[in-house]
Amino acid sequence: MTIGSLMLDIAGTELSAEDVELLQHPLTGGVILFTRNFINQQQIQNLCASIRKAAMNDILIAVDQEGGRVQRFKGDFTTIPAMGKFKDLALSESEILKKLSITGWLMAAELIASGLDISFAPILDLDSGISTVIGDRGFSKHPEQIIEYSSAYMEGMTRAGMSATGKHFPGHGSTKADSHFELPIDHRNLEQIRDLDLSVFAALSDRGLKAIMPAHVIYPEVDSLPACFSSYWLKTILRDELNFKGTIFSDDLSMEGAKVLGDIATRAKEALSAGCHMVLCCNDRQATIELLDNLPHKKNSEIIDRINSMRCETSQLSFQQLVSLDSWQEANKMLNELEVSKEL
Repeated sequence: MTIGSLMLDIAGTELSAEDVELLQHPLTGGVILFTRNFINQQQIQNLCASIRKAAMNDILIAVDQEGGRVQRFKGDFTTIPAMGKFKDLALSESEILKKLSITGWLMAAELIASGLDISFAPILDLDSGISTVIGDRGFSKHPEQIIEYSSAYMEGMTRAGMSATGKHFPGHGSTKADSHFELPIDHRNLEQIRDLDLSVFAALSDRGLKAIMPAHVIYPEVDSLPACFSSYWLKTILRDELNFKGTIFSDDLSMEGAKVLGDIATRAKEALSAGCHMVLCCNDRQATIELLDNLPHKKNSEIIDRINSMRCETSQLSFQQLVSLDSWQEANKMLNELEVSKEL
């Protein structure tokens, strides 16, 4: 089987006839799940199996399971703190790093055992105190601390069998606007961005970061296009300067920050031309249909290989077997204790 270059969403907690039709389109290569798709763990597992059975392509299934404000699955899944909370723990750095590794493992292991491939994590944006949409989703305002904390978290994800996706390149933390609802503008020059935000992506590119999601942010001192549509950002800086060799996912093309490029097909074509391997279109069914109707289907072995590299192997453990492990129970207890502690 091959894989398409579009990741879309589905309407509810089980597949509709229209969902199945969209999944069978040759351009569809991924599905991202949201809270509206979730009832409990067993239902999500069944839904993932249904998606894979219905899809024409060898599908990727993703979710945003960062923790804190952005955790789509709860209930049967362990509650994950926002990553920015860990720096405030009254613990040594080595203990914090250990807890972050355990957290990354637990988050990824639960998703893999439920049939998913990816959580779009970790957030690598600086929590500069400016961006409300980032805020405590970011590990820290200090690049060196972000590098160490996110590396520990990624190590846990990798140990569980999940590839990490860093977002939002080259950095969303220094502009106030939320790209879901408006187009953010970051007026810093390239050297300012390179010294802070890019230092994180550069370090993690050397530490096994497998994928990156660019920002719907314009940096006018560098390029007139949002980073997600900019070959300068994605090819000249990310590929050539930072030597990043992994997969690039667009952020959601239906977000307000992406609409400056024009209609949805134009946005997708520009993102793919700029260097993205897979584009996301979510929460706008009409735009998804329009995109499928208008985006040419081109098979590209490099793109297929990069996207396939993000796929998890089928879990050797059921979710029930996972939660019976001592390692899961200890990790779950650790996070529950953090959640009720004064520090978090």
